[in-house]
Amino acid sequence: MGLGKAKIRINGADCGLEAILLGVTTSIGGFLFGYDTGQISGMQIFQDFINRFGQGPPGNKAFDDIILSLVVSLMSIGTLIGALSGAYTADWWGRRKSLTFGVGMFIIGNIIQITAMNSWVHMMMGRFVAGLGVGNLSVGVPMYQSECCPREIRGAVVASYQLLITIGILISNLINYGVRNIEESSASWRIVIGLGIAFSLPLGIGVLFLPESPRWLAGRGRWDAARISMARLRGLKADPHNPLVEDDFQEMYSTIIQQANVGTGTWWECFAGSDKPRVVYRTLLGCAIHFLQQWTGVNYFFYYGANIFQSAGIDDPILIQLVLGAVNVVTTFPGLYIIERVGRRIPLIIGACWQATWLLIFAAVGIARPPDQYESSGILMIVAACMFIASFAMTWGPFAWVVIGETFPLRTRARQASLATASNWLGNFMISFLTPFADSGIGYGFGFVFFGTNAAAAVIVYFFLYETKNLALEQVDIMYSQRELKPWQSSKWSPEGYLDRNTRDPAYWEPRRGSVIDEPVDDEKAYHKES
Repeated sequence: MGLGKAKIRINGADCGLEAILLGVTTSIGGFLFGYDTGQISGMQIFQDFINRFGQGPPGNKAFDDIILSLVVSLMSIGTLIGALSGAYTADWWGRRKSLTFGVGMFIIGNIIQITAMNSWVHMMMGRFVAGLGVGNLSVGVPMYQSECCPREIRGAVVASYQLLITIGILISNLINYGVRNIEESSASWRIVIGLGIAFSLPLGIGVLFLPESPRWLAGRGRWDAARISMARLRGLKADPHNPLVEDDFQEMYSTIIQQANVGTGTWWECFAGSDKPRVVYRTLLGCAIHFLQQWTGVNYFFYYGANIFQSAGIDDPILIQLVLGAVNVVTTFPGLYIIERVGRRIPLIIGACWQATWLLIFAAVGIARPPDQYESSGILMIVAACMFIASFAMTWGPFAWVVIGETFPLRTRARQASLATASNWLGNFMISFLTPFADSGIGYGFGFVFFGTNAAAAVIVYFFLYETKNLALEQVDIMYSQRELKPWQSSKWSPEGYLDRNTRDPAYWEPRRGSVIDEPVDDEKAYHKES
């Protein structure tokens, strides 16, 4: 039995093993994002790294704030550009080949970093090039997962992207912890960077053996290949006219035909609107959610945590980073359950409020009772950081990626997803660039800024984000088109032909099965054409 014919039942419906394999393989893109985020936090305090790329006389070198900001943050500029370019590569070459391209750029960037000798500019440019690849992947992975995975597992699969980000951070922290005893040698940081190349290969190669996005294929008129891809993802390759596949196909077909009649979306349309309702609304919402995901403050800890805790008098700051990374991974797992059982809106609102509370505590304690003077303050601040990260990992970490995978119409999806992801990387750049200056200027008071941004995030989600749990992507598009429907009422909305979001109405669907593209399909011919 081939993988395209293997399936398991999840949430009452057949889901193909290939869909699960797709989720696991593509989420490696998140691992690469997390791995780089975690590695630079530890590397910047390794002695050999400081001696080679720091400033000052030999034997007394240290990073200037501006140089450290550039070395850490220029990768985020690369990822921003890579995210915008991802809209083109994903549409030109297909979702799979675009991901392979992103991996290639990441590998080239890592090679540039490994070959750096004494120039911080050399290291910085290597991080910039690697960022081009990571940015491309950060657009392509959630979009590919959302377009491919059955609705019953879509939220969990896309959320697994964030899970792999957390695992990437943890693994890099573990490796940093393991090589800290050889920090006087260049092997300490070259090993960390070099392993990133090895970790990227399963994604770059493996994705080429997975089904192409049925919605990308259908958008180019390759309906037979789209049907076979959809059947494989349901574990029904041998039965592409199965009622389950037929109903999925019917829903996709009607929306794509409607969108095809008005052509391909442009960048201008993302901001100027069209006959498709709420295009601009959704563009701005996606950008806001992703910008605020970074301004929750999570990378304040993951980029500069080692420096922050070292300045707070912690004896082994890399060990504390390891603890934060472990909390990040463990608490992401409940998020995969919450997103399918509870939905998107409520966890995001509660998560933002919880995060704001603990950041307020972190900042207030750090200023009122400096941790370098009061040991108990250091302990409480570490607890506050852990509680903040636990909430982020369960809510804003994974859920933001799910939102951009589900919110946009096919016509402009690649471009809107690129803009939203670019906003994420813009926020990432701002955090990574400004933190050294903020740390020198207002110190732990930076936590008050994050308190405010988390409060703003909760308000925006409540008033503007619609609940998309258990809806097909085409149904999400219809829901956003209902101008009389308010976001806080959206969880009660069900599409036409459904008794509720989980139950199709047989009286509606039976007459429609086989009425669209119902000629026999040559399975093998379509499969090879799709591949």
